[in-house]
Parts: sequence; structure tokens; C-alpha cells
Amino acid sequence: MRSSASGHVTRSISLVTALAWAAQFFLIQLEPVAMMAGFVPARFAAEVPGLDLIPRFLTPLTATLVHGDLLHLSMNLITFWYCGRIVERVVGGKGLIILYLIGAYASAATHWLVNIGQDQPMIGASGAISAVLGAYAMMFSQSEARAFGPIPAEWVRALWLAAGWAGVQWMIGFAGAASGYSIAIAAHIGGFFAGLLLAKPLLRRRFARA
Repeated sequence: MRSSASGHVTRSISLVTALAWAAQFFLIQLEPVAMMAGFVPARFAAEVPGLDLIPRFLTPLTATLVHGDLLHLSMNLITFWYCGRIVERVVGGKGLIILYLIGAYASAATHWLVNIGQDQPMIGASGAISAVLGAYAMMFSQSEARAFGPIPAEWVRALWLAAGWAGVQWMIGFAGAASGYSIAIAAHIGGFFAGLLLAKPLLRRRFARA
């Protein structure tokens, strides 16, 4: 209990992510690292020569350790540091790890569905962090919602949160495209949905053991 209340897992993930970026930044050029350790949708459609050093099923995880620059890293870690500690306090350290890992794979799967065959790598921890944000929103949102037919009130609220997040992501994507940046919008949305879906089960898991 003490470790999860103190944000031990949040700090550990943040530290590993920062150290991985520092090693890449000072020792290796970004492009080969991104192609090797990033999530490349084309690798799941056919074998891509030269990208076999890291098994492709691990790349949704290794991609979370690769960031383009210090701003990219900082934005992700600041967001994770704020929300991750609070979510960890509620669901525990193991719960946060489950959330982060499933978020990484859910975001990669959503990105793959939208970009099948694309050979541009997706890098960064924002998909996994989006799952933490989704759980945070589901647990702490104060917005009122009413049941809609057979849909319970809590899921009406979750759908509103998801719709709002999707809208924000599309606006970010539009702004990024106008500025020449490529943002994995689908990955952010997929991770957020995973967080919404996992929030209640992780709460039940934590307090069933209390």
C-alpha cells in the first residue's frame, strides 16, 4: 500500500522512459531507433527487411520509450506524472502497470487499423498515457449523466468523455497537420477508450483484495 500511495510505479515508468530517451538522444540517431523500436504498421502486414532486431509484438511497448525531442518527452511525462500518481493511488501499482501496458497495445492496435501497411513508425508514450487519462476521467469526472434506455448512466458519461477526447484529438491532429507534424490521433483515442473500459474493473480488483 505504501508504494502505490507514494507513486512508486509512476516514478519508475517516468524514470525508465526519460533514461531511454537520454540514451537514444546522446548515442544514436532518432531515425534508425524509431524504425527499429517504434510501432510500424507495415511490419504486421509483411516482413520488413532490417527491422527484425526487436520482435514486432513487442514494439507497442518499445515505442513508448522512443521520443522525438525533449518537448515531446516532457509533455508526455508531465501529463503522466500528474494523472499517473493519482490513478496509482486508487488502483494500486499493479493496476497502473496493467493500465499502461494494455493502453500501449490498445493504442497500437487502433493506430494499425487506421494505418494498415504504413511504413512510418509511431513513437512515444502518449497512447499508453491516454489510457491513464481515460481511467482518470472515468474515476474523477464530476459531470452528471442520465441512463439512456438500456445504457447505464456511468457509460453514458463514459461515452461523453470519449466523444470529447476524440474531438480534442481531431483538432490537435488538424493543427499538427497544418504545422507539418504527424500526430497519431487514432492511437490516442484507442488508449483513452481502453482506460475508460478498464477503470471500473481495476477498481473492483483493487478493493476486492482490500
